[in-house]
Amino acid sequence: MPNQVILIMTDTQRRDMLGIYGNPGMKTPNLDRLASQGLRFQHAYTCQPVCGPARAALFTGQWPHTNGGWGNNLPMGFNVRTLGQRLTEKNIRAAYIGKWHLDGSDYFGRGVCPDGWDPAHWYDMRNYLEELSPEDRLRSRKTETNRENIAPDFTFAHRCSDRAIQFLQSHKDRDFLLVVSYDEPHGPCLCPPPYTDMYKDYEFPKSPNIYDTLESKPGQQRAWAGGRLNADEAARRALKIADPDFFGCNSFVDSEIGRVVNAIDAHARDALVIYTSDHGAALESHRLNDKGAAMYEEITNIPLIVRWPGHVNPSTVCSQLASHIDITPTILDYFKLEIPKVLEGESMLALLRNPGTPLHQTIFIEFGRYEVDHDAFGGFQPIRAAVSCVDDGHYKLVLNLLSTDEFYDLAADRYEMTNLIDSPAHAGVRDKIHDAILNWMNDTRDPFRGYYWERRPWRRDARPATYAYTRYRREKFPEAGGKMPLDYNTGLEVKEMNVLT
Repeated sequence: MPNQVILIMTDTQRRDMLGIYGNPGMKTPNLDRLASQGLRFQHAYTCQPVCGPARAALFTGQWPHTNGGWGNNLPMGFNVRTLGQRLTEKNIRAAYIGKWHLDGSDYFGRGVCPDGWDPAHWYDMRNYLEELSPEDRLRSRKTETNRENIAPDFTFAHRCSDRAIQFLQSHKDRDFLLVVSYDEPHGPCLCPPPYTDMYKDYEFPKSPNIYDTLESKPGQQRAWAGGRLNADEAARRALKIADPDFFGCNSFVDSEIGRVVNAIDAHARDALVIYTSDHGAALESHRLNDKGAAMYEEITNIPLIVRWPGHVNPSTVCSQLASHIDITPTILDYFKLEIPKVLEGESMLALLRNPGTPLHQTIFIEFGRYEVDHDAFGGFQPIRAAVSCVDDGHYKLVLNLLSTDEFYDLAADRYEMTNLIDSPAHAGVRDKIHDAILNWMNDTRDPFRGYYWERRPWRRDARPATYAYTRYRREKFPEAGGKMPLDYNTGLEVKEMNVLT
């Protein structure tokens, strides 16, 4: 029996945009069916809620601050290796179809297959645009094109699905990884009938946090909210969260995923199937829209569904913490390959088989910058955050280096309305999670680490600011077969990776 993995991704699809996650107004029958045949995570998180950095972490198993892709259009480091490279060198075919966003160019990519992925099946957004006439390229970037009743095969999603189905048909007896990465439902939200009219009278459910005044929240959030801050409660009550094109495209991409899942059932029925999205969207929660420099659940808590016949029980709900950082190690482990020391996540296979066993007590999220090529989304906004299940609780600590920090008791305050950062009653657990963030930044050699992350206004026992900070040198382990780093003072190979200078 061949070993086969299919990883399906969408863009800007928040968790409650799936019916199976508790929103019956969202019509996603194919993803709902996939979840009914496998396991869905309740507390899975992106590594950074931005398209490129989220993918950089997912496909390398290294944090954006490690692999270099910590903002859109920032290329990863020359020595960073992707999952495709690791599989191809072991003679496992790796095919990537869809949005890539990791080559350091523009939104659409270069149209050139990166090392490690099969060129015969490579297809990114630039390839799609180059198939179109100049007039159709313009049409493909305008939401108004939906009024023309376009055909499914005009869309990027449909063409990605076609290629994925062809791959599955021709590789049914081989080991492989197939990635199908849709841009949809991300704008411009192109979709054909009947999806264009499916949500014309639909209002997305409003949660209590649409009334958040942001008074105790970071300054970048108030700048982001802009004029929404001036709306009184009556105006917010009258607000309609309506976007027929976005929600219609959400159901359309579900139908395209359904085409691929049907092909999986026909040609790779025993495969490990993983579905997720890169990040969510605020949709007026906390008076914000889109995604960016905030760690709220609507933006960071992403859908994650896994189907693995014979290993994962149908209709399983997992309440354990999970992270995109674990996807690459999980797939390597599935293929019985060694997980290199340079990877910063862990395999989830044991958790998939036994979803009651925690993999992480704490998971981490970061933010650096939305994009280098423009100054929107607040520009440089250094954030490090953790979601933690400690002391029998469920908490989130957000370090906004240039602004106010945040601490939420997610069990008692699921909508993250009350910032407890200065709460004496929560100081103990807050500081414990703060220590975890600082240790994570040190362990992963975060290039932005320094005493200023420790010396927050509320941290009473922080060490004094010193130029040497921790006085540790923290060389990295090399890739397998690589040479160990040399000690600056001796020229000899380093024997210990964390040493006091």
